[in-house]
Amino acid sequence: MSRTPTATAGFGVPVPARATPGSRPRPRVRRPAPVLALVLALAGLTVSLSAGPATADSTACTHHFSGPQICVRLDGHGGRNAVTGIWTNPPARVVSRAVSLFRNGTRVDTALATRSGKALTHTWPSGDTGTGTELCVKFRGSRRMACQTTS
Repeated sequence: MSRTPTATAGFGVPVPARATPGSRPRPRVRRPAPVLALVLALAGLTVSLSAGPATADSTACTHHFSGPQICVRLDGHGGRNAVTGIWTNPPARVVSRAVSLFRNGTRVDTALATRSGKALTHTWPSGDTGTGTELCVKFRGSRRMACQTTS
């Protein structure tokens, strides 16, 4: 029985001393641990929430991580915005759900949010939302509401 001589290349990982003709070493791919991915996602969310709530193209989410995570996103400039309601972690069986849009505490519209990947979303088209206006979204079946104030 013959033994192939080995050497160590960095950090004590054994590697063959010579490769067979025509073979190439396979590159090692490191995938981030799920915990690292979660930490990076939460860091990104923290950075986005630390921006002023009245900026254009901004997002605000509920801060209850144990239940439904509801977000509202404003896309626009000044008092003209499109509003998107997002439920980021609905149960897998839910494919659509009613979502309501509130303006300064008064419900102005209800629409059907549909699944897009892992989230339920609905976007109201760009319109005159005014400045200093609180826009909120609430999904049917959830007590949580996400709000954002326009600039």
